[in-house]
Amino acid sequence: MPKENLQRASVLQHVSQNVRRLRLVAHLSQSSLAELSGVSRRMLVAIEAGEKNVSLSTLDRVAEALDVAFSDLIQAPGAADTSRINEVAWTVSTARSKAVLLAKAEAKREVELWEWTLEPGEQYQSQADAEGWSEQLYVCEGCLTLVIGDQVLHFGAHEFYMYPSNTPHAYRNDGDVAVRFIRNVVI
Repeated sequence: MPKENLQRASVLQHVSQNVRRLRLVAHLSQSSLAELSGVSRRMLVAIEAGEKNVSLSTLDRVAEALDVAFSDLIQAPGAADTSRINEVAWTVSTARSKAVLLAKAEAKREVELWEWTLEPGEQYQSQADAEGWSEQLYVCEGCLTLVIGDQVLHFGAHEFYMYPSNTPHAYRNDGDVAVRFIRNVVI
């Protein structure tokens, strides 16, 4: 089985276990959850059995009815780092088209989405953000060097990282080609 299909199968298992666990924590029967979410009881039975490839909008309705985040349904149960998800949430049979939820963060006010390009040898130095702020980085092309205090981290294309940004940090391009990355600032 291709890697993407294995990833999708594991997400179905995560959804199955999480929906059942969260439904029981909320003291809801499948019928009650069906009524609250607008999702048929038959569909919920199939989801909890791990038998149904469910749409993202259906999962949104189930999450809302359970009063949890969408990511709480697809994340591996018992994950040590609950901000790092990295799960295929949607794909088609060819597995070339897909949506991967990489990470989540609590936001008090807003989330800013930035596209950055740094040419070779360039750097951006950032002061410490306020307590409670965080950043999510995703490298599209090239290699990004992230400096947080004394820590130096390197990320290549298709790698991501999330960190609290209340320490001075810098983005640097130590490579020979431009680095392009996406930066979310969670405020």
